[in-house]
Formats: sequence, structure tokens, C-alpha cells
Amino acid sequence: MCDEIKPLTDEKMRDGLVYEAVYSAVQNGIVEVVMPLCEARPELLFRGLEDGKNIFQYAVECRQENVYSLIYGVGQRNLITTLRDNSGNCILHYAGMLSPLANKRLDRIAGAAFQMQRERQWYKEVESIVVPLSGASTLNKDGLTPPQLFTEKHKQLLEDGEKWMRIYTVPGGNNQVTGFPIFLNGKEFMVFIGSDAISLCTSATSALIFLSILTSRFAEDDFLKSLPTKMILGLSALLISITTMMVAFSSALFIMFQNKLLFTYPFIFLATIPVTLFVGMQFPLLVKIFKSTYCERVFDKKINHWI
Repeated sequence: MCDEIKPLTDEKMRDGLVYEAVYSAVQNGIVEVVMPLCEARPELLFRGLEDGKNIFQYAVECRQENVYSLIYGVGQRNLITTLRDNSGNCILHYAGMLSPLANKRLDRIAGAAFQMQRERQWYKEVESIVVPLSGASTLNKDGLTPPQLFTEKHKQLLEDGEKWMRIYTVPGGNNQVTGFPIFLNGKEFMVFIGSDAISLCTSATSALIFLSILTSRFAEDDFLKSLPTKMILGLSALLISITTMMVAFSSALFIMFQNKLLFTYPFIFLATIPVTLFVGMQFPLLVKIFKSTYCERVFDKKINHWI
């Protein structure tokens, strides 16, 4: 197919639905189709459909990071980033949009806060190659700059992200179990004191962190690292607090019912349930937040020069 389209005129390419094929591949993230077609006809990088958008603008609109990453291997990248469609939108405007195609990709991400984080990651990545060319101050035909367009199109997602971040409540407090002075030198009592102290400190730390989330200004850029980092620290402190609280509870039972161990074992087993539930339900979320914020690479910048 690539050999067949090389001698075609632009009119014949449009009649042959070559542009439609390229844009369909972009929409579905099929770089194996996009690359050879663009290598055969490099003008496909610059020309678009009737609305005037090029393939990289469309890749940003569809939130197809695999296709967008190809821009790092294009020699005329600076020229491509300055192109506008028929509505005056540059590529950064498309990063500020929230089209149905983008929503379709966002639906795969659980949680409005993580969706907002991914949207800011997209915007910041595109901004990094556009701002040096003054693309951030570009007005489209509606008189909107890319930042203004992002704010306008992401109002609802921002509100949903704020509500999602507020669902986490602070722990209800520590189990205040008193020990008798006669056990002051006992190992169980020392375990009780140590775990109770850790539980108190981490519980207070967790409360303060979640309070800082509640009082956050919830700016768009806060969803990049600030809020996810607070959530990571808050959930970690909460896990330590719950675990040490259960250790303190179990050690207190040992202290008070030393001669009735058969009576204490069922309660100690029950004490493991909150920890198990937290690890099962919240630890995967904690890992996902950490990976999304510090480990995952949305864009592949190590693209070899391919055209």
C-alpha cells in the first residue's frame, strides 16, 4: 500500500481514503500503520482532513500517547507544533480539550483524581515542546488560550476529582486500653506502649495530611504530584496507624487476660480483620497512586529519528 500511494496526487490520495486510513490508525493508536504511511508520504504529517488538524493534533485529542510519542522522532517537530487547524487551535489547544475520544480513554482510569492527573500530565508534556515557541499564549477563533481552554473544559472533572479526594475520612481514634503498673516491666506492656505511641503519632499524622487535602485549593497542577503525594503519605500513615492500633489492642488483651489465653485468641484473630481489609482494599490503590505519580512514563521520548 505504501508503494502504491507514493506516486499519487493529493486529490487521488483523498479519493482513495488514505487520510481516513491514517486518522483511523491514529485514533486507535496503531503506530505500525501510521509510521510507514508517513514515511511513504511525509506530507501526511502536516496535512489533515477537512477541519485542518494534523495527525499529532488528532493524537493529542484522542489521548493516544503511542502515536504522540512519534513526534520526538520527527525532524520538523518545531514546525508541526506551530500548525493550527481551521479553528485556530494549535496542538496545545487540543491538550486542553476534553473530547469524547479523550473521555473514552479516561474511562479506563479509575478515579476522577487520577483522570485529572493524567490530563495534566498530557497538558504539561505537550506544553513542554510548545511553550518555547510561544504556543501557550496562542488564541483560537473563540479567543481562548490553551490554559483557558483547559480550565473551561475540565471544570467538571476538577470538581469530581476534588470530591473523590474528599471521600477519605480520618480514623476514629485509638483504642485507649489502660495497663496496670504491675506490668510496667513486662514485655507485653512494653509492646503495648510502643505500638500505642506509634499508632497515636501516625493517626495524628494521617489526620493532618487528610486535613491538608480537604483544605487544598485544588488547583489544576496540584493533581500532578502535590495531591497524589499527600494521598500516598496519608494512606501509608493510616495503614501503620491501624496495624499498630491492633497490635496495641492485642498486647492489652495479653496483659489483662494472661491466665485466659483461650479467651484472647478469638479477639486477636478479629483484630487482624481491619488490617487485612485495609491491605486488601486500599493497598492496591496506594501502589497505583505511587506508580502513576512517580513510576509510570506516559510518553516515550526515546523515539529514534524515523522521518
